[in-house]
Amino acid sequence: QVQLVESGGDLVQIGGSLTLSCQISGIGSDDFVIGWFRQAPGKEREGVACIWWDTGKTREADSAKGRFTISRDHAKKTVFLYMKDVKPDDTAAYYCAAMRLTPWLSLRTNDYEDWGQGTHVTVSS
Repeated sequence: QVQLVESGGDLVQIGGSLTLSCQISGIGSDDFVIGWFRQAPGKEREGVACIWWDTGKTREADSAKGRFTISRDHAKKTVFLYMKDVKPDDTAAYYCAAMRLTPWLSLRTNDYEDWGQGTHVTVSS
């Protein structure tokens, strides 16, 4: 059974930085993609960044380019989302998700099969 557990959400000041973690278990192969998504109150869930576990290739949404970095640690079986220069618009619940059946670097929520419970990021002034 696939399990994804996010952590690292916190209250952070404008311009600060934060690293989110997604601990992965229950995936038996290396051919899968992990995506980070976020959902602000009253808004749809949107893709932020994704990484192909096997190759390390990444893709970032325009809103994340230059500020967010996605990475992985094979030994810890964890994917990270490093966020810097955070803005109030970054306030949201952040989720990681896994795409296993036909993996590709997608930022569409419907392409992902498994989801974590989320971790909250609040950016304050």
